[in-house]
Amino acid sequence: MSLWKNRNFRLFLSIQTLSSIGDSFSYVAIPLLVLHSTGSVVQMGLVTGLVGVASIVTGVFAGYIADRVHRRALLIACDLARCGLYGLISVVWLFSPQVWLLYVAVPLAGAFAMQFQVTHVTMVPSLVEQDQITKANGHLYASYAVASVAGPMLAGVLSGAFGPSAALAVDAASFAVSAAGVLLIKIRPTPEEPAGSRPALVQDFLAGVGFLWKQPVLRSLTVLLTLLIFITYGMTDLIVYYLKHELSQPDSAVGYVLAAGTVGTLIASATVDRTRKRLGFGVSWIGAWTLCGVAIACLGMSTGAPLVAVFASVQLFCTGIAGICSMSFRQEVTPSHLLGRVTSAFWTLHSTLGPFGAAVLTGAAAGYGVTPVLLVAGTVCVLIALSAMLTPIRLAGPQKLAGEAT
Repeated sequence: MSLWKNRNFRLFLSIQTLSSIGDSFSYVAIPLLVLHSTGSVVQMGLVTGLVGVASIVTGVFAGYIADRVHRRALLIACDLARCGLYGLISVVWLFSPQVWLLYVAVPLAGAFAMQFQVTHVTMVPSLVEQDQITKANGHLYASYAVASVAGPMLAGVLSGAFGPSAALAVDAASFAVSAAGVLLIKIRPTPEEPAGSRPALVQDFLAGVGFLWKQPVLRSLTVLLTLLIFITYGMTDLIVYYLKHELSQPDSAVGYVLAAGTVGTLIASATVDRTRKRLGFGVSWIGAWTLCGVAIACLGMSTGAPLVAVFASVQLFCTGIAGICSMSFRQEVTPSHLLGRVTSAFWTLHSTLGPFGAAVLTGAAAGYGVTPVLLVAGTVCVLIALSAMLTPIRLAGPQKLAGEAT
């Protein structure tokens, strides 16, 4: 059955598009709230780092919950929680900015976002056929990209006119609507786990880690992505700070640049299925991350907002290609009953250094400027990507190799 004839997938896609529009508002609003209140790129990095820590901690048990709790109900709970947290920030900011609230509410929202993302990944194989997974992920990324083009522009205009808290209020409302929409989705039952006692939380997480370690490609991806996430985790903060502090751009320009950047994600989602089939997993993933490093270095040498937008678009195109290929491969080789635990273990492990990386990069930018930091970050990104040539990732079709290690 065609994806477009699949009612549940169409509904899931529509809901994710709506939620992505709201998410793109917070993508702009939260860094601006911190910058307006403190004027500090270091504090921007700290908030981002705390979100990363919350995500990592949540990742330890997110897969356990996703594989044990009704997944549709779990998505609704995560949406409602984020609606309440972002709504609280917006209401408080109407009376008086309270920076401490950002250090509490935003990481909590990040924890629920991590749980949502893990559960979201486990939903796709329950909605589409096995041979449609990469294409379905491409459509989901495309919806994210389309929403993200309009969202940051609107968020920038709204922030410029009414303040970033107003943009965050829109995000809160989008989560409420998304939660209502999830109620209408019907998913196929998840196959039962093989007979035997269900392990405790720690053993459950370790089961996901063990599966990753036994798969040569997934093992290599986890190690290399840990290093790549360290380099790229705080990239949005650096771009916002570069535009506001070094290029003296208004809030609206920040929105336009981030919106233009997401065009790269749209192009990636539209081309990833053909790219992977033609070039293979290895070339697609390694090539994408290598080009991403070049784009990051070029960001540091950009002299105006248009050039920043161009190279941000290239960067997101590359991470889109690599990310969709990686997620699709993981969904294809992982048993359904284990997918939540494998996904949470994968994301938790490779995100471990992300918060530290955000703090290091933003701290270095405050001391030495954004340009040298981006040049170094881009160079290191290229070297890490090319090192994948020494791993099983280099193979054009790694599915066979991955299957041999089960």
